[in-house]
Amino acid sequence: MRFLAILVAAATILGHAHAQTLKEADREALLENLEKLREAAVSKVDGKYHVAIAAFRNAMSSDDQALELYLNCYEKVNYEEEQKKTQEFREWKRKEADRLADPAFRKALRIQLDWLVLTLEAAADKPDMPQLTRKGQVVVDAIFLEAANLASQEQLLSQAVTATVFAKAYELNHIKTANWPSSPTALEQFYNQVVLPPLQDPSHLPALRAAWVKRIHEECLKREFWGSQAGKKPGSGTPSTPDYEKFLAEGLPQLEWDMEIDLFNHGDESAAALRMLAIIEKNINHPSAREWGQQFKALLQPKASPPQPAPAGATP
Repeated sequence: MRFLAILVAAATILGHAHAQTLKEADREALLENLEKLREAAVSKVDGKYHVAIAAFRNAMSSDDQALELYLNCYEKVNYEEEQKKTQEFREWKRKEADRLADPAFRKALRIQLDWLVLTLEAAADKPDMPQLTRKGQVVVDAIFLEAANLASQEQLLSQAVTATVFAKAYELNHIKTANWPSSPTALEQFYNQVVLPPLQDPSHLPALRAAWVKRIHEECLKREFWGSQAGKKPGSGTPSTPDYEKFLAEGLPQLEWDMEIDLFNHGDESAAALRMLAIIEKNINHPSAREWGQQFKALLQPKASPPQPAPAGATP
């Protein structure tokens, strides 16, 4: 009955309402208030970002600093916010002592912080993408330069930085970036979305080829040393796995083919065509060989001339 009375009262009020046009002065005042709210929200977010970035950059300065911030964030997220006892956190540290002392783990933490800072910069309203690309390339190259030494940290380095205890402790775990990979080991996303697009132009052919060569090299290192596809590690005596051998037989030629397609489409037609033919010849039994042949044939077809305008006065 109470709910019915409320509905009746609301209907009565609405019945006495009259349509009113929003005045121009009111419209401008509402828009002004909306802009103030937007600016306040942006200012609050920017302030949070600046505090986090300052803390992360300070922690990136040394392994010890990175570990200290990691422990502080881990305790905050997994113990303080969960209302667990300090003694439980100390016990966890005791059990994890060997891992926490591992130089590779500490280095991975610094890399994770570095990528998180870049992710925050990429999430800005107007990110400086050329600068971010250069910085991101330095981080990615550093990882795969030490792919063998960092193999034990694959899971940590592959984790989305927005899912780390750093991001959670500073309430940054809801950041979204459309064209920036969430981890520095997401090579396909990093190169396809960040590195290669600005270079896909005839005036940047040498740089485009160099970027592709670097990507292929790092994809090989990733599969050689990391994950279920990891192949033989120097001095380990471990034989190459079937997955790694499959990558060498199928994945690597596909990457080389994709590179030549990209180069052909952006101006290097003559040289890329010869290399594409060589790839097909060398990998004639590849699962995609038939598709490559069809692509190659289509690329070599003469481009249709644009329709010419009809002469003036011609009968349609």
